[in-house]
This record gives sequence, structure tokens and C-alpha cells, in this order.
Amino acid sequence: MSQPAILEPTPELSKELHKTVVKNQSATSFISRLRGKNKDLQKQSVKTYGQFWKDSENNTEEARASKYKTLTNTYYNLVTDFYEYGWGESFHFARRSKGESFRDSIRRQEQYLFGNAQIRPGMKVLDVGCGVAGPARECIRFTGAHVTGLNNNDYQIQRANIYAAKYKQQDYSTFVKGDFMDMPFEDNTFDVTYSIEATCHAPVLKDVYSQMYRVLKPGGTFAIYEWCVTDKYDETNELHKKIIRDIEEGDSLPKLFSTKVALQAARDAGFNIEVSCDLAHEGTEINSVPWYSDVDSSIILSSGFQAFARSRFGRSFTTGLLRALEAAHIAPSGSIKVQQLLETALTGLIAGARLEIFTPMFLIVGRKPLN
Repeated sequence: MSQPAILEPTPELSKELHKTVVKNQSATSFISRLRGKNKDLQKQSVKTYGQFWKDSENNTEEARASKYKTLTNTYYNLVTDFYEYGWGESFHFARRSKGESFRDSIRRQEQYLFGNAQIRPGMKVLDVGCGVAGPARECIRFTGAHVTGLNNNDYQIQRANIYAAKYKQQDYSTFVKGDFMDMPFEDNTFDVTYSIEATCHAPVLKDVYSQMYRVLKPGGTFAIYEWCVTDKYDETNELHKKIIRDIEEGDSLPKLFSTKVALQAARDAGFNIEVSCDLAHEGTEINSVPWYSDVDSSIILSSGFQAFARSRFGRSFTTGLLRALEAAHIAPSGSIKVQQLLETALTGLIAGARLEIFTPMFLIVGRKPLN
């Protein structure tokens, strides 16, 4: 039986797939976005993503690495609306203290990175893998810098520009379509390069870090939160392997690398390392609420609809809603599969966190030498 063809996520496909432009992230806008999808392209995109993980010649680590652009771009064409619906504008995790809201913890996590990167007013800053640019907007508010967001997904760039206009940040931000393994910028362009839980999509960490080094001015700062397996991960342990595989499949990662590999990759790229630590497992006596609590709890830990949507009960509600919407031909076929994919991711993330074999926030801060 022949395999379905790989559907390449071109700019033209993205425009046709996401036909309806919705300018907010409310629960009703989520349904409007689903209704507005090109149903044939959505179905084919779901099949394309599945080929990298199911019975197919593309279900190999080598294929996922060689086709990382197709893999990741297809993934974000499918999940971006779901992320905004349940997570907001910043697609990352955060340390959290008792009494602190989810959104405040997200802001604090971003500001902690910007502080370590020593970003100041007027600096030229590059956000690598900017998503819909929630962190970039916080960087502008917090530091007064100009932020260029680099992203290879056309739909997310469209969303980033919508938000920039909404928050009147057009003069302080620019969003560029491009591959972070081959950045479309001149050498020595930026004062700071940072990335928040995005370079994990790279097939080789050293290569994406080297690009960040190349476009950074001498003396400039590099700062990242990296997704990694920890020293407690045992590659001979079948349970450990399944957990990491679930994270990779559910989050479009060609391969999760260890904290040691990430740190060495930053050194090999040329950076002088100033800070390296695992924020998921260090200082937890101060940040006493586990970073995965919102998605692991049946209790709604914050106020608002998105807090409900993140909870286990809320996710069950969303699954039921999607079944009804698919049956009524309002949501495109495959919407349930996207929700199930994200559930696979969360199952792996929570299990990996509990066993301390995974971290989504390995912090590395380095500096490009002056010479």
C-alpha cells in the first residue's frame, strides 16, 4: 500500500489553509478559525505529520532531521490555534510560586531571561523561533529594545503582525520569514540573540547556535531556554524511552538532546558561557508550584477560560466539543487527531517531569568574544 504524499507547507498552502483571519484568541474565535479552515488541506496536513511517526519510510530519526522544516512547519500549521486557545500568546512553560497567576509566571520567566541577557533600551534583539511573538512583545515592554522575530511558519508570522498592530508595537518589532539553520541576516547584526523553547526543533543544536553566534555583534549576549533530557534519563530504560518519544512526537522534535550536549554545542559555537542551570529542578524551594501543574490538575489553578481549557477537565470538554464540531462538519476532519497529539505531548511532559528526566527550561547564557 503506497503512502500518501508529503504535503509541503508552502506559503501558498498556509494562505489557503488558514482562510479566515481572526484577530483575537477567544473561545468563540477558536471555533471560527476551525470553521474557516480548508478542510481538504487540514486533512492532508494531519496525514503528512503522521507519516513522521507512524508506519512510513519517514518514521526515522534521520528522516525527521533531514525534513525538519516540513515536520515543524506542518505541526505549527495544525496546532497554533490550539495553543492560543489554551495557552495564550506565549507558547512556553514557566517556574511558578504560590499565589502567582499563570500569566504572571509566564511574564516572570521571560523577564528573567531578558535580565540575564542584559537587554537595554534601543538594542537590536533577535528572537529565534518567535512563535506568535508573545515573548517579543514582553521584551519590548520590559526593556525598550527593538525585537526582530524570526519564524519559518507563515501563519504564526501573520498572527504576530496582528498582535503587533493590536498593541501598537509596529515601530518596535519586525517579523521575518526564515530558517533558523540558515538565517537571512548579515553577520554582526544584533546586540542580543535569544530563544525560548524553540531551538529544540533544530536537527543539530550546534548549527542553530552557530547561526545565532554569526549574526550577533562581538561582545553580544546569547540566551536560551532549551528543552533537554537530564542526567537522570536512561536510554536503556524502555519507560524513559517511551516518555521521551511521546514528547518528541507530540511537540514536533526531531530529537531531544541532553543538557550536556546543549551546553557543549553552545561552547562549540564559540560562546563564552556565563550561566547554565536547569530552572525546572534548581531553586524549586522558592518556585514551589511545579511548572506542569496547570496541565496535570483537574482543579483549575487560575481564573479565566484559558485556565479551564488547560486543566484536565477542560481538555476533556474540548475533546467532546471537537467531536461534536467534526460530526457537524464545522471543524475539519483531523481536529480530534490534533487534540490527541497534544494530549500525547502532555502525557510525556508530565511523566518526564515527575521522573526528572526532562526539562523545558535549561538556561544557557553566553557571550560572543570581542575579538
